[in-house]
Amino acid sequence: MKPKRHQFEWNLLVLVTTALVLFGIVMVYSATSGSAALGNANPLGFVSKQVIYAVVGVGLLVVVSRLPLERLRALAPSLVVTALVLCLGVLVVGERINGARRWLTAGPLVFQPSELAKLALVVWTAAYLTRRQPPRTLQELARPLGVLVLVFAGLVLVEPDLGTALTLLLVVGAILLVSGTRMRLLASAYGIVFGLAAIAAWSSPYRRDRLLTFLDPWKDPTGAGLQNVQALISFGSGGIFGRGLGSGLAPLYYLPEAHTDMMFAVVGEELGLVGVTLVLMAFCAFGYAGIRLAIACRDPFAKRLAAGVTALVCGQAAINMAACVGIAPLTGIPLPFVSYGGSSLVVMLVGVGVLLNIARDGGRAAAAVPDRGRRDGGARRAGARRRGSVAAAGRARDLRRVAGSRRGAARS
Repeated sequence: MKPKRHQFEWNLLVLVTTALVLFGIVMVYSATSGSAALGNANPLGFVSKQVIYAVVGVGLLVVVSRLPLERLRALAPSLVVTALVLCLGVLVVGERINGARRWLTAGPLVFQPSELAKLALVVWTAAYLTRRQPPRTLQELARPLGVLVLVFAGLVLVEPDLGTALTLLLVVGAILLVSGTRMRLLASAYGIVFGLAAIAAWSSPYRRDRLLTFLDPWKDPTGAGLQNVQALISFGSGGIFGRGLGSGLAPLYYLPEAHTDMMFAVVGEELGLVGVTLVLMAFCAFGYAGIRLAIACRDPFAKRLAAGVTALVCGQAAINMAACVGIAPLTGIPLPFVSYGGSSLVVMLVGVGVLLNIARDGGRAAAAVPDRGRRDGGARRAGARRRGSVAAAGRARDLRRVAGSRRGAARS
């Protein structure tokens, strides 16, 4: 059933998501078919898997978009525990690919637990902050929310996966901000976290090399700086309109992992500045719809959930695009809906299903508890009821006084 109040946000989310998923399927084929053919492999191998994951993701999107939000909130603890167990399990039995343990394999299926961790943490944080006042001190912020976030971030850093750790911090910060947490407290907390992250990055040779490569990729253009340099060359060679779909040279010979975290560079080479601008505008439109939805929600859980999911999608897109154009270190984060990757695509589509659920319901569902973080929703209606009851009591006292004075005048 289509929404009435939030039909604009519903339509925009559906349109942008559909366009990005279809565009991603085309780009995956364009980035992988040539190299597969040169290697005597199946040119449709990657794109066929991407289509299967897209179908699975759309099916879950439909289910989640019709699931009552109260049931989703009740599932929050189970989602977090499941994600935590899987993130621990991948470090023990996960398959090591390109020096990282990020994937669990079951036959032909490959799953990345850190992708589930992102969505699980968004749902749990939204549910937790709905029931409580926003944290006012670093101690309140640390227990239990800060500890849980740092545990997840630590587990994915061990894989290693710096991009997912940054994404977790970003989405939790967005939900805290919507919940009414003071900016001074957030600035202090993130200053401490990023200070510790800088120490951890410098103490690890792998992360230190990535940081130094980001600062000067041309120092080692054929080694550690290869991806950074070739991505920049891809953007430059694309010009205004690009070389054309399937005509890019970077995925064939020069750009490693072009179909995953470097897909934005492939877009720049094959579709030029026009294609890059359209992709950027698509994510801006997605963010606009998500922010409008979060602002309009009267249900406190839906408000926080909409903000978290929007930050999850658009934050990942911003991190990926910034890394590809050389203004941020490479983190391995895929471009949502566009890059090849089944786990990411399915989880992102489930997130869109959550936003469509909120748009369909219109944020009108009464929360089980009042919004304790901001002066809206149930808290404001409760205050209005109290003021109304006080006014009614005052009117009743006035009427009793008038009636008493009239009875006294009649007796006299």
